[in-house]
Amino acid sequence: MRIDHSEGLAGHSDADVAVHALMDALLGAAGLGDIGELFPDTDPAFEGVSSVLLLERVIAWLVRTGWTVENADVTIVCERPRVSGYRLEMRERIAAALGVASDAVSVKATSTEGMGFEGRGEGIAAHAVCLLRR
Repeated sequence: MRIDHSEGLAGHSDADVAVHALMDALLGAAGLGDIGELFPDTDPAFEGVSSVLLLERVIAWLVRTGWTVENADVTIVCERPRVSGYRLEMRERIAAALGVASDAVSVKATSTEGMGFEGRGEGIAAHAVCLLRR
């Protein structure tokens, strides 16, 4: 989904930091590497691609290797834009991609109170954790 703001994010794919953090958490929990290995930014096939599409590929790989997602939690770190108005839709979209109920997904945001690159408005960070079952 797109969040309108005067600034934008740059990335090889769609620069969705929340979904990227979630993919890395899922792959890490399963011991399957990271998104840079699966979807390298040197591969033109992934330029501008939807991170949710990549997430669906990660989920398919997890399922093929015997894993299921129990829950996921994503924290977006930024001063702006404010994401509170988008949280419910983000949660629903992530849950659909993961194949879980929306109450198994949490999306929240926090600020750094002006500290760091996030606080200066130079970028956005995200952290994610998940529980997988084999």
